[in-house]
Amino acid sequence: MSAIETAKAGQTNTTVADQLDRAKQQLQAGDHAGALTTARAVAVAERDNVDALYIAAVAARFAHDFSAAHDLHRQLREVAPEFGRGWQEAGHLARDEGRAEDAVRLYARAVQLNPALAASWAAQAQLLQGLGRQAEGHAARLQAERLAQLPRELVAVTNMIHEGRILKAEKLCRQFLQGNPRHVEGMRLLADIGSRLGVHEDAEFLLENAVAFEPDNIQLRLDYIQVLRKRQKFAEALEQARALYDRDPANPLFQSHLAIESLQTGDYDRALALFEQVLKVLPEDPATHTSRGHALKTLGRQGEAIASYRRAIAARPEQGDAFYALANLKTYRFTDEEIAVMQAQIARGDLGLMDRVHLEFALGKAFEDAQDFAQSFRHYDAGNNLKRQQTRYDADQMHAELAAQKAVCTPELFAAHENEGYEAPDPIFILGLPRAGSTLLEQILASHSQVDGTLELPNILALAHRLRGDKAGQSNYPAVLAEVSDEQLGDFGRQYIEDTRIHRQGAPFFIDKMPNNFRHIGLIHLILPNAKIIDARRDPMDCCFSCFKQLFAEGQEFTYGLEQIGRYYADYVDLMAHWDAVLPGRVLRVQHEDVLEDLEGQVRRMLDFCRVPFEQACVDFHRTERAVRTASSEQVRQPISRAGQNAWRPYAEWLEPLTKALSSVGPE
Repeated sequence: MSAIETAKAGQTNTTVADQLDRAKQQLQAGDHAGALTTARAVAVAERDNVDALYIAAVAARFAHDFSAAHDLHRQLREVAPEFGRGWQEAGHLARDEGRAEDAVRLYARAVQLNPALAASWAAQAQLLQGLGRQAEGHAARLQAERLAQLPRELVAVTNMIHEGRILKAEKLCRQFLQGNPRHVEGMRLLADIGSRLGVHEDAEFLLENAVAFEPDNIQLRLDYIQVLRKRQKFAEALEQARALYDRDPANPLFQSHLAIESLQTGDYDRALALFEQVLKVLPEDPATHTSRGHALKTLGRQGEAIASYRRAIAARPEQGDAFYALANLKTYRFTDEEIAVMQAQIARGDLGLMDRVHLEFALGKAFEDAQDFAQSFRHYDAGNNLKRQQTRYDADQMHAELAAQKAVCTPELFAAHENEGYEAPDPIFILGLPRAGSTLLEQILASHSQVDGTLELPNILALAHRLRGDKAGQSNYPAVLAEVSDEQLGDFGRQYIEDTRIHRQGAPFFIDKMPNNFRHIGLIHLILPNAKIIDARRDPMDCCFSCFKQLFAEGQEFTYGLEQIGRYYADYVDLMAHWDAVLPGRVLRVQHEDVLEDLEGQVRRMLDFCRVPFEQACVDFHRTERAVRTASSEQVRQPISRAGQNAWRPYAEWLEPLTKALSSVGPE
């Protein structure tokens, strides 16, 4: 048995906790060598134990064993690249070694990850003053003083939030607000927690009230804008951004936020003009160049978008977001020089987690295009593994949630509410899995004069979330559907039509392309019985592997593991079979391969289903000029192509977890 195996065999979770307590006591007593030995023993047995590595690194520095400290910091960055206190300790080490510039950089990274690290702000202030950077030092000192004035409970809450201890942070923050109900920083932090947990409605309510208490608090308004955008309340977000801009039209931060919110409401000319204003003051700002690139891509101005992304990369070579944006065009091919730059950035020890994730996915695409499939899979897999560490996705829980839909949504339920709900025929729901060809179907239908294309609208998901109720760990949904009155169902449908009106341009019909709505077809039928529902279906291996290669902006957490994707697809097929059985004829299934084989035939089939006349523009969909925000935006601007078929085959030797998970799914 190896030394590591021996150490693991001799420890339980209890003894690990005891050993870490002992190491902390040794540190406090000044026994730095003893603390290092104790903490290291835990780190040997549990290589991903962040606390053990951190305590050992602190002990090594205090013991002046700088070589050991550097080694421990390297391990800590590998295990927890976003651990702010780890970067702070690296800053302390650099300071103690006399590397002031490195220390400032490391402290800056620490507070970027955790702004509650008062020691990092104070150390930065002192070092920056010594380096003659007075203005930066003054700003750091103000941050340290701000933290010193905050209630200690809220400093602890901030630390917990940025160290991933969200539920503990929520409990402590709620306790604080019970005694201090109008404390705006407490309200802001609880809203931040709610947003991270996906409870955006509660976050909006908290921030709306906080802004009313302190209307001049800039950070509150910025957070409020972000939550409104997440709820796709784009008009309200634009109003808030305009209020900040009107306060100081020359402020690049306010210009940038107004530009982003203008994009969300479709005012691309204004957004691009505002980005140009920002770039006059900050000509090399990578975030602005990247956002400008996104706007240009959405408008189909690919050449200009590419140039903007490249400007971002030139300004900040580790700009993973810009590299991935190029990859996400799907039609872009990286140069050898660009691949070398990405590889050099990946080799850095101080790269941010999301920069690393973006670069791994971009390199996966680069090596796929070069037909080096082993390298390509290695990078796709690495990016997915990193992303999966951030998610809370549970395949068993999802299976249970979908099974509950089958148990509740029976023929008897639908018979009890026949001819109820809101009668509007306006919505056309295109749903299924992402990467199944839904953007193509949307582009086809949105090319019709009577149909508006919109977005992946969150409204149905938000309604389902609201119906879940507030009991922790329990969900009233979908069981509550058996108790909802006909009047409530009508109100829900009417509210959906009203809330989505902002995304429409006046056509009698509009598309809601949220793929996850397949989980809620029963709810959709009950509240909008005349809506059209189209299931975008694609070959299982093509669809699932395409999901694995795609880095989604948010949501779709099931896509970051091959087994998880396969299980999700199998559960989706099973639930769709249930909807077909209990709501016969309600859903039109459109197979992607059939669209490739017979475009006009499938176009006519969809238009007949939607009860609109045939228009040739739907067949010539690639000529339609409209904003397209999904990952397939460039592909649907080209004629029909089979390029994505069987793209998984060169990777077959690495896909066993996926093929095994899909074994229960029959041929399409």
